[in-house]
Amino acid sequence: MSDYPSRVPTTQDRPRHVVVLDVDSTVITGEVIEMLAAHAGSRAEVAAITERAMQGEIEFAESLHARVATLAGLPAEVLAAVRTEMELTPGARRLMAELHRRGWPVGLVSGGFRELVEPLAEELGIGFVRANGLEVHDGHLTGRVRGPVVDREAKAAALRELAAAEGVPLARTIAIGDGANDLAMLALAGLGIAFNAKPVVCAQADVAILDQPLDAVLEEIDRRLIP
Repeated sequence: MSDYPSRVPTTQDRPRHVVVLDVDSTVITGEVIEMLAAHAGSRAEVAAITERAMQGEIEFAESLHARVATLAGLPAEVLAAVRTEMELTPGARRLMAELHRRGWPVGLVSGGFRELVEPLAEELGIGFVRANGLEVHDGHLTGRVRGPVVDREAKAAALRELAAAEGVPLARTIAIGDGANDLAMLALAGLGIAFNAKPVVCAQADVAILDQPLDAVLEEIDRRLIP
């Protein structure tokens, strides 16, 4: 149970809202691609590319392929090691507990990797996940991505998909993220929240929350709830 003093007593008193969150630097404190790169000795190179992508200087898909290429040859066991390194953002558990208490559907949409995001979602009681996949051959990462890239348009499509599946209008959707790859879903959502985000994202979101725990978004959500 969350210790957040909710102003939304029950789902009977308020209609449901759908909440979709980015993962890296939003639900967790770091970037999983950089954690993986640390094991490959390419962290500095990958971090520089990540920063350019987050600022919107290069397209996400281009940046993703370049960063994943540096992971070629890593043993697949590195994924289990990185899972233990992932740290939840302060306030993330409280936020999830409160959203579950309200009965609001929650999704994680990530430019990271489902091999890491799916176990995290399971831990947090979240059933909807959209993320990239890492190609593995003979027990090693190939340096390539499996399937379509989860870019900004794919994140927006995932928000629309979850809202439709839950019968919730887009006006009652909430998107939370920090990088340029989140801009389309922030624009599509009824409420787009930039959380500890880059300036380009803060400038385009409905509201920006800086230097606070993740559950601080609840105050803004409750203040702006769409009946």
